[in-house]
This record gives sequence, structure tokens and C-alpha cells, in this order.
Amino acid sequence: MPPMISTDYIEVAVILPVNQTYVYAIPGTFRADACPGMRVLVPFGRRRVTGYILAEKKESGPYKTKDVLDLLDDHPLFPESDIAFFKWVSGYYIYPLGETIKAAMPAGLDCMDVSCAFVTVKGAKALEAGELPHEEARVLGLASAKEGISLKSLSRRDPAGAAVLRGLEKKDLVQVTAVLQTQTAGIKTEKFISLPRETPTLQIRMSAKRQKILAIVREAREVSLTSLKRHVPTAANLIKPLVEAGWLNVVNRRVFRDPLGEPVTPDTPPELTDEQAAVVKQIQARADVFSPCLLVGVTGSGKTEVYMRLVADAVAKGRGAIVLVPEIALISQTEGRFRARFGEKIAVIHSMLSQGERLDQWRKISLGKVNIVIGARSAIFAPIREIGIIIVDEEHDYSYKQESGLRYNARDLAVVRAKMHNCPVVLGSATPSVQSCRNVMLKKFFKLELTRRVNNQTLPEITLVDMKKYQGSSCYTDRIITPELGRAIRFCLEKGNQALIFLNRRGFSTFPVCASCGKTLGCPYCDVTMTLHKEADRYKCHLCGHLLISDIRCPDCGTGKIRNLGFGTEKIESMLKTLFPDARVARMDQDSTARKGSTLAILRQIRNRTVDIIVGTQMLAKGHDFPAITLVGVICADLSLSLPDFRASERTFQLLAQVAGRAGRGAEPGRVIMQTFNPDHFTIKAARNQDYLEFFNQETPFRKALMYPPFSRMIQLKISGKNADKTRDHARLAADILVRLNTLEPQAQILGPIEAAIQKISSRYRWQILIKGLYSENISRMVSAMVRDPAIQKVKSVSIAIDVDPYSLL
Repeated sequence: MPPMISTDYIEVAVILPVNQTYVYAIPGTFRADACPGMRVLVPFGRRRVTGYILAEKKESGPYKTKDVLDLLDDHPLFPESDIAFFKWVSGYYIYPLGETIKAAMPAGLDCMDVSCAFVTVKGAKALEAGELPHEEARVLGLASAKEGISLKSLSRRDPAGAAVLRGLEKKDLVQVTAVLQTQTAGIKTEKFISLPRETPTLQIRMSAKRQKILAIVREAREVSLTSLKRHVPTAANLIKPLVEAGWLNVVNRRVFRDPLGEPVTPDTPPELTDEQAAVVKQIQARADVFSPCLLVGVTGSGKTEVYMRLVADAVAKGRGAIVLVPEIALISQTEGRFRARFGEKIAVIHSMLSQGERLDQWRKISLGKVNIVIGARSAIFAPIREIGIIIVDEEHDYSYKQESGLRYNARDLAVVRAKMHNCPVVLGSATPSVQSCRNVMLKKFFKLELTRRVNNQTLPEITLVDMKKYQGSSCYTDRIITPELGRAIRFCLEKGNQALIFLNRRGFSTFPVCASCGKTLGCPYCDVTMTLHKEADRYKCHLCGHLLISDIRCPDCGTGKIRNLGFGTEKIESMLKTLFPDARVARMDQDSTARKGSTLAILRQIRNRTVDIIVGTQMLAKGHDFPAITLVGVICADLSLSLPDFRASERTFQLLAQVAGRAGRGAEPGRVIMQTFNPDHFTIKAARNQDYLEFFNQETPFRKALMYPPFSRMIQLKISGKNADKTRDHARLAADILVRLNTLEPQAQILGPIEAAIQKISSRYRWQILIKGLYSENISRMVSAMVRDPAIQKVKSVSIAIDVDPYSLL
């Protein structure tokens, strides 16, 4: 346990968008139990909010301090050593410290006062009389239905509700007051039943079921109520008389929710190949110092086995390990392999866990009950006290970049955290990022390679098919699933193998057009077209989620019928079922995996070979190891090449090379059919050759000439608001202030403001500014000064989101 607070004052980071910490007085009743890393409830202005204890303070400073109201934890949520890490993250990403820590913690832990509106007696009578104007009756009805409604919730449901509410408050029809909103994630307890030490003297009637309960408890000595109910479903009611008569004891005990998958059979570590053994040895030789390593291994070269050996070495030395994987779909596979090797000594952290499950996993780590953490990007914040190694699998993947709130990159934070813990960090990939390759060239990272697949499996043969020659075909199917791909699928199925068909676009029809006026069916709230999802029988906006019925008439002309053009994974699935009626076809995309547990179910089907053809998006493109997949078909290889983003070529190359690597990982050789409209593009050629250096050498001259990362540092400002003119004017104001602040040499490049590629999302108009410079400190200082400018701060209706090292310019 870390040292308790021994002074009268503490430094606290409050969970509010403020750029400083505050000093509070800690009453003697809390001092003996409080320590850094715990949450406290503190007064802030007229509100009560959650804060995190950062350190003890000997003096209060020049201001009169307020007292801490409550201590919210019985043990620290993170070690004191992580506070320096959080401060670094907050400073680098220009994000408030309290909200940075909140973003790292499991959701649902903060407590704060929330303004809520309650209907008065006078208001209830007026609502019942039915004599109020429509707007007032609607707002009163919302407040009455929920026995009070927060102002934030009211604004979401009724944009004009806040103005109406002020009038209702003046008429004494509602009362607005502050209510303490408590945490939504809590500790789980379970009843455990055991026999008393002394023989009970009070006799009661013993039914057959009560006798069965006593026998089960006698044999087990202690059993949870949940386990007992599996044998006797009505046990909860039956044990009450037994407890009252002294025949049984019941205690409530803290239990951890278990999000881990099915039980696994322990494995035996295989013999390493010469390449694997050499890699492990070289990294172990640097085990006690900060040493960032880029591990480049072709798909199927056994990188995961290398990771497990390195983790075992760290655990043997009494230290912990963090293993990051980019997709939640990959966690089950990685978790299964690690559990087979390390048993139940692991925890998992990702966004598909319930709030309670994630809180329990976090507590297990912070209490030191486990020291191996596997998870998606948020697992980089796991509260391990002594880290021995950090591993980032598929380090190139842009899923490691958080695109809202605290816009961090987990791969970059892995390097920073490893440096703070003085331990190795391994960034593994078959298609390393341009940034990491550049760091190798600058000798910031050292590079190790695995050039051969395990068991000497050959890399798949890749064939390019030019789709242009089929665009005039009278057969619509041939334009999408070319005859070459169709024959390859038939041959694969005849041999009893599985085929993976890849298209990184979900839905059935992606371009619905009015047959009368020719207008596309667009989202009314975003500047994008709607997508038809045939299974749900709805058009859906993939940005805001807005839905329209499938038989809608054209909103522009009011009469035209919608023609559904374009294609996504749903249409490909339908076409394959028609072409191969005897094949079992499954689809894995964001729609088919929306329900909890559905991802694992589909992966289990593939592993158990109960499906023959799998249609998937990028969720299936990386890391998965399915030996029976011998064919990969890429429907449209250049789908993302034309995006207005300087990383479009890099993402396309990595995605194609990764999905090609899913083929031929078993005993039989693999084959890849890559359909493309641009077979001569250097990105497509490099993906066909599975050669990341070929791509790097072709791509970097463009980046260098235009001073794009990794040859510069970049910050993107995303300006958005509900009023188009105000948003535009605020973007121009921000740019003017930046130009005035751009005085340090060498001067930064300020590009914009310009409208974003997608000009409106969720009824918010969007502008952006790019700031490029050689030194991140200089451009960060400029941006920090700009957002603190009084002219910027007084505009509340337009927001400016800061994205340091942006991954998407859309």
C-alpha cells in the first residue's frame, strides 16, 4: 500500500475542462486512509465534482482552501508512479489533466452535481389540466415522465427545451436544482454459504431439497449461492429458514466479474525456430533498460510465440506485462493463447466489456492479483506497478488512435510508458508504419526481423485482376466477383477448404439514387449518402446512425423510387449465396457483430469449420490465424486509395498485405486474388510483393517534399458548430490568432482554415486547420496559447477539438 497522506493539504485534479490542479484541505477523518491515486468528492464553485489525489501539500498557497467532502475509494485506482505519465499525456495532447485521468479509468466512476428540472405541484396540476402551450406541455411531460430530467438530457431530446424551461421556472411550474450523480459502475458481491462450527439445536422440517442443500454445502465446505442454484434452482428461498435456525451461515463477499472466454487447455511451449530464438535472446539482453524494438515479421512467422516468451521472462522477474492488440475481435484469440500458457494470471481490458466487468478487471490489476494485461488501446493505461515489457501487436494499425475526447495514440504512449518504467517495448508488424520505419533509420528504434513462416510454410501466391476489363460485361456479377475469383472460390470449396472474401465497406447498397430526379439519398444531418442495410430493412447513416425506412420515396422530388446502386459486404454475401448455393456463408462486420458475444460466435464458427466462405471487413484482415483458409479474395483493392488523406496509400498497402497474409497458414499453400482498377499503382504492386520496404521507399519522397509526418509534427484543429456562419467565422478567427503567434523559428506552416472533407456530421458544420512544424513543442505552445485567447474562449457555441499527430484528415 502506498504511503498515506501526512499533511493537511492535497493536490487534486478535478474532472472538468480546466488546465490546472487545485489544493484542498483534507479532514483528519480521511487522512489516515487517503493516498495518491484515490478519488475524492470536492466542492468546485457551487458544484460537487470528483477529483483524483495527486500528491500531499505542506501549504495551501495564497488561496483559502475548501475541505474534501468524501473519500470515494478504499485503495488507489492507479499507482503513484503513473501520475507523471498522466501529466505527460495531458501536456502532449493538450488535454485537461483531470479529464485525461478520467479517460484512462474505467467508465462510470465519476460523481458530480448535475442540474435537474423537477415538476412542482403547480406544474403537475397545469399539465393535468391540459391548458398549456404545446412546447411547455412537452417539456413538462419530459420532466414528469422521468421524475426529473437533467438539463443536458433535455437539450438532447428537445434543442429548444432550455429556453422553454426558463419560462416554466419563472412561472413556478418547474424547480431546477443540483443533484449528485453517483457512479454507475460498482462492486459486485456474492452470498457464500457454509456450515456453522457448532451443531444447531433448533430443529426444523427437512424437505428433500433442504437435505440436498446441506449435503452440497457439507461436501464443498463453502459454496456460492450462484453455484448452489445450479443444483437447486429455488435455493435462495430454501436457505433462509436454515440460516435462521442456525443450520447454515451466509456471508457477503466481494467477487470479480469474469469476462474471459471459454476454458482452455494448457499448452506446451513449442520449440522456437532459429529466427525466433535469436529475436527473443536479443530483446532479453536489453530487459533492464528502455529499448524500443521494431519487430518486422512476415504474416505467420510466429510473432505471438515471441511475445509470450518475453512476457514469461518479465513475469519470472516479478514484473508485469501489457500486450496491446488493435481489434477487439483479436483479443479473444490472443487471450486464449496467453491463458493456455499463463493460466488465469491475465486480465483483459476493452470497450466491449460491461462497466462492471471493466471495473473488476481494473481492480484486479491495481490490487496486484494479476500482472499480465491484454487489451485494445485503452489497456495502455492499465495500473501495473512494475512493468517489465510492453508489446504492441500490429503496431501500424490506426485503431490505436483514439478519435474523440483524449485523442491519444496507444502505440506512441507505449513507447513513453516503457521509457518511464525503463523496460523494453516491442512494436510488431508485418507491415510497419512509415513512422516506425523512419525511427529505425534515425536509430531511435532497433529493428529485428522474422523473414520466414513457422514450419516453413510458403507465402501465398498473389494474382492481380484488372476490374476495368469487366465493367462493360452484360453480367452484373462479373463486374464485382470476377470470373477469376469465382473459379478460385469454386476450386477452394471443392478441396474442402475455406475462403475469405474481403471488402472494407459494410451494408448492401452504398449509393442509393432517385430514379426520377437523379439525386442521391443523403443523410439530412450529415454530408454523406445513406447506406441500405437489407437485413435491418433500413437505410442508415454510418456517421450519425440516422435511419430511414427502406421503401422511402425521394425526399427531393417526392415521387421518385430509390434505385440501390453500389455494394457492401451484405450484397457480396447475398451474391455468394446465389453463386454457391451449397456453401455455408457467414459475414463479419460491424453490423453482424453488434451484439455482445456475436464476434466470438463467428470466430468459433470459422475455427470449427462450420462455415465455408467468410465475407469480412478489416475486422478479419489482421492477426487471425485460421489454418483452413487457403483463399483470400479482395473485391476492390483500391477502395481507399483516393481518400483526401496523406496516409491513404499507407493504409491501403497495410490492409491489403495484412488480409493477404490470412491465406495459407495451414498445411496447404494459400492463394490471393486481388481485384483492382489500378494494377500499376505502386501501392498495389508493393502489396502484391508483400514488400514494406518497396512501399516505404516509394512513399517517403512524397511525404518529405510536402513536409508531412514523419518529416514534420502536425496538429489538426477540428472546428465545429451548429451554425454554419459562426463556425466559419470562428475558424478564421483561430487561424488569425495562430498567424499572430507564429513567431518562433523555424516558423510553422498553417494550412487553412478550410471546410472539412465531410462538411457536416450530426448537424454540426465542420472546418479544420492544419499546423505543421519541425518541433512539436513549438506548435503545441502556439495551439495552447490560441485556445486560451479571450476571443476564442468567449465563443461557447463553436468547439475546437485539438488532435495532436492526427491519423485521419477527414
